[in-house]
Amino acid sequence: MLVILIMTRRMPDLFLHLGGTHVHHLNYGIFLLSAVGAILVFGQRPSVRLRQICALLYGFGMALTFDEFGMWLHLGGGYWQRASFDAVIVLLSLFGVLAFAPSLARMRSYHWATAALALGAVFVFYALLFKSVKYVGQRVGPRLQQIEERGPR
Repeated sequence: MLVILIMTRRMPDLFLHLGGTHVHHLNYGIFLLSAVGAILVFGQRPSVRLRQICALLYGFGMALTFDEFGMWLHLGGGYWQRASFDAVIVLLSLFGVLAFAPSLARMRSYHWATAALALGAVFVFYALLFKSVKYVGQRVGPRLQQIEERGPR
């Protein structure tokens, strides 16, 4: 929403421009991930509070970076890339499973059965989701590209 408001000039341009180059928030995410990594690798035994802050900053860095995943694959191109949406959905799903799954040593047969059912349900959900996103993209995509072309440079 923020990008749409800026592109339609309903909100001030918050983009960073250096020498005529638009610095995408992908770069902010990379720097944030690098800083968190440096703190955790080179710091002296971080406290619980520092680890909590690092976890929060790491999440922000991941969000900023993977939101621009399409730019990783297609250097350049339009802002509205499907690959970015897909990457965010896949990462959220993976992190959700990792956060709430028991360790492999504690997995029992009913865990595996539940995981298989969940995987099937997720597959069906994604198939329906991607089909609907494709439909919406065909209907809304041209308008978003127009907004991007007319937006601030």
